[in-house]
Amino acid sequence: MACSSAAPKFLVRRRPAVLVAPAAPTPRELKRLSDFDEQVGLRFQISNLHFYRRDESMGGKDPAWVIREALANALVHYYPFAGRLREHDGCRLAVDCTGEGVLFVKADAEVGLEHFDNPLLPPFPCREELIFDVPGSSAILNTPLLLFQVTRLACGGFILGVRLNHTMADAQGLTQFLGAVAELARGAHAPSVLPVWKRELLEGRNQQQPALVHDKLGELPLHLQKRATKFDTISSWIWKFRNVALAPDPDGVMVPMVVVNARGRNTAGVGIPIGYYGNAFLCPVAISTAGELSTNPLSYAIELVKKAKNQVDMEYMRSTADLIVLRRGQSTRIIAGMYSLADARRARFQDLDFGWGKPLVSFLLPYKNTNGEDGIVVPMCLPGPAMDRLVEEMSKLLHQPHVFPVKRSAL
Repeated sequence: MACSSAAPKFLVRRRPAVLVAPAAPTPRELKRLSDFDEQVGLRFQISNLHFYRRDESMGGKDPAWVIREALANALVHYYPFAGRLREHDGCRLAVDCTGEGVLFVKADAEVGLEHFDNPLLPPFPCREELIFDVPGSSAILNTPLLLFQVTRLACGGFILGVRLNHTMADAQGLTQFLGAVAELARGAHAPSVLPVWKRELLEGRNQQQPALVHDKLGELPLHLQKRATKFDTISSWIWKFRNVALAPDPDGVMVPMVVVNARGRNTAGVGIPIGYYGNAFLCPVAISTAGELSTNPLSYAIELVKKAKNQVDMEYMRSTADLIVLRRGQSTRIIAGMYSLADARRARFQDLDFGWGKPLVSFLLPYKNTNGEDGIVVPMCLPGPAMDRLVEEMSKLLHQPHVFPVKRSAL
């Protein structure tokens, strides 16, 4: 099928989708998801793309065959992915570990990597063809939990597209699974990190009183309050630029939700174990009026972003799970000026090597510009007029060192 007229045209020929089952027998059981996994806001499909060059050392091996075989072997260890999501006890979600398998599509495109932008940056032409929505596969319940598409290119490289039912895993959990597939594709006998289910760690405690989710900034050591990470700084710039672009009422509230991974954030020796691949992130909020955000220096926004991030530890996670239980069935309140900020670099998609080396680029990841300099891709979605103002404001920085161009999408 050819791309639409809105993007450079090339033909993608796909074989019929097949199911890839675990390469060996797996347990037949029902495994409950956590209260974090079950959130209404996670009941959707997420996808990403990974671009790989031709590698002469692979001796002409077919990447589709290599990845398919490794996928079947990885599913022996990660067998819940080969099952189907069901509802039980009302609206609770659980994986029926049927071993049916995940969807796999083999495809070919009549273009090489040179057909795409240099450097490779999202959005990519014909993205919907590179990770095709197999009819009937996108429902949350009773459908395959993963979809793989390997598109071989005329230059000998290939593009791997992966789609995941988000209730099953977050970005780091998906990378852990794909890392297992990559290791097996390179000849390993077993994954170096074995999967851990233990979704009960993030179960609510069915408290009758309101859950305790409190501000922990005052409890933090002084050096943690002073240190600003690259994410803090970039997020704060985005917050200020976005504020200028939208031109809201000065008294309007601008609320970024900061995605924070809870792994490694222990409380009293209790934390998320290595190998856990469920959803283990929170979205605490930073809050400011538009006027204060505009008139204050960048350090003002940075401190608010840090304050939101630094609240998160295991007790904060458990308290949030309590709150999820108390509000089960209620819709999430969304206010004007609210959006989310996430650092996808931490998921390490850029390290996935299936035998052809690391990807040239993966969606929402660091990249190198045409001069070989490191950069960070920051996708944003805004209304057309606001995007025009954003491009204008960011263009003022282009004459400063280490500031990279804005790529605007018509999508």
